[in-house]
Amino acid sequence: MASLPLLGFLSLLLLITSTATTGIRHAIIRKPSSDVPIFREAPAFRNGDICGSSASDRIHIAMTLDANYLRGTMAAVLSILQHSTCPDNVEFHFLWRKYEPEVLVSINSTFPYLNFRVYRFHSDRVRGKISKSIRQALDQPLNYARIYLADILPADVKRVLYLDSDLVVVDDIAKLWEVDLEGKVLAAPEYCHANFTKYFTDLFWSDKGLASTFDGRQPCYFNTGVMVVDVDKWRQGEYTQKVEEWMAVQKQNRIYTLGSLPPFLLVLAGNIKAVNHRWNQHGLGGDNLEGRCRSLQPGPISLLHWSGKGKPWLRLDSRKPCIVDNLWAPYDLYGSSINSLEE
Repeated sequence: MASLPLLGFLSLLLLITSTATTGIRHAIIRKPSSDVPIFREAPAFRNGDICGSSASDRIHIAMTLDANYLRGTMAAVLSILQHSTCPDNVEFHFLWRKYEPEVLVSINSTFPYLNFRVYRFHSDRVRGKISKSIRQALDQPLNYARIYLADILPADVKRVLYLDSDLVVVDDIAKLWEVDLEGKVLAAPEYCHANFTKYFTDLFWSDKGLASTFDGRQPCYFNTGVMVVDVDKWRQGEYTQKVEEWMAVQKQNRIYTLGSLPPFLLVLAGNIKAVNHRWNQHGLGGDNLEGRCRSLQPGPISLLHWSGKGKPWLRLDSRKPCIVDNLWAPYDLYGSSINSLEE
């Protein structure tokens, strides 16, 4: 028993010295500090009899990890595991800006059996490349981490499903994971009814050289909060560099106002694999300025996404929730919440 404190010290030291190449795996489970919200321990979810156990059966999910959005991340993870036929096969890849031991401890204590790794996203990667957008949250370096997934994830991860932290999944995530990319680098729901021109400024559309980037394509809006990405094809096609090139153009000429989304559209709109809209019922957080309540769109739903300014946990705490926020509440593991799946 006398060796346990030493073991704990060595484990913490190992976590601090781990690199982005190998990632950080499980830490010692301790009670989180008061600086991080206290979450209830989630139920344990296990594989069904039909589940395989080989590396090819793995489902790789990437998410950013931010103390300010941790409550949303916890709910998202719970929803994915609860609705998965093979939850043991789901491996999470979390990206964070800096080592935060309290956050790591909180994940371990809430999900003791979770398969996950954590990687450092260095803000220097986007230093001087981010342009001011219409909402401060969109300007945070972690919002751009999705551009660099192929550089951060280990070589054995050939495909990854990127998810934002302000969503819940209400279907088996394997159905989205298994989508046939048909040779495309990325799959996501497309919204061709949306006014595509509004995602770029008049300066962009008035410049024939810039606007010609969409020649030969039929570009449609897609939301980058839910994407299936062929990591190898992304590397081979040097898509990170292509996105960065448009970010550099933006620094010189203000051609858009919405953070990391427009450069994705400039590179890929009209050239992705479209998947069913049920996999991203987005915009539930309202617009980027006021975050007013919105209703669900008709049709089947597999994923609910509170993109926009309004976040369900904040609106619930304010006692002024939107109706759709009550669909997020059952997945809230926050300690003081009365909305829970199990007590």
